[in-house]
Amino acid sequence: MDTKQIASHFLEAAEILNQFIENKSNFENIKLAGDKMIESIREGGKVISCGNGGSMSDAMHFAEEMTGRFRENRGPIPAIAISDPSHITCISNDYGYEFIFSRFVESIGRKGDVLLAISTSGNSENVLNAVKIAKEKGMYVVALTGKSGGKLAEIADLEIRAPKSPWADRVQEIHIKIIHSLIDYIETNL
Repeated sequence: MDTKQIASHFLEAAEILNQFIENKSNFENIKLAGDKMIESIREGGKVISCGNGGSMSDAMHFAEEMTGRFRENRGPIPAIAISDPSHITCISNDYGYEFIFSRFVESIGRKGDVLLAISTSGNSENVLNAVKIAKEKGMYVVALTGKSGGKLAEIADLEIRAPKSPWADRVQEIHIKIIHSLIDYIETNL
């Protein structure tokens, strides 16, 4: 791999980021998502986040920044990522991998909570199942997607979609920018 190939990753990432920036409705959607999360937290609710692979890492990153700190010292903000290996392996073994997130939402989610559902394709069955349960419980669903948005775009209350890219890593790079912007918005306005 020469330096031109390495540089191409950064140039491609910059192009995708610029496409996201050009669509001003993305910023309105981030604000709306932040407002819904703040409303939930002020009413005693929490944010539950989920995703697979790199998206699970993003879900965990979101939750730890909320319960810990982002840029300023402040009290913890109630958020939890569905990432406990014992829960995931138990549910996978007893019910199937497609239920790892929905069983968790069913157990601790409540009306007024927010589900942050992350899927680069928008078609992860276990994420879709979590959304269905969340909606049944009266939770608000914010979806971070990519590509066409998939089925997740159709069932979420609010979708924030990364510009179309053939690569999941480009989608995830936009997702982490969205997550950091959400956390900053919540931290600043809560």
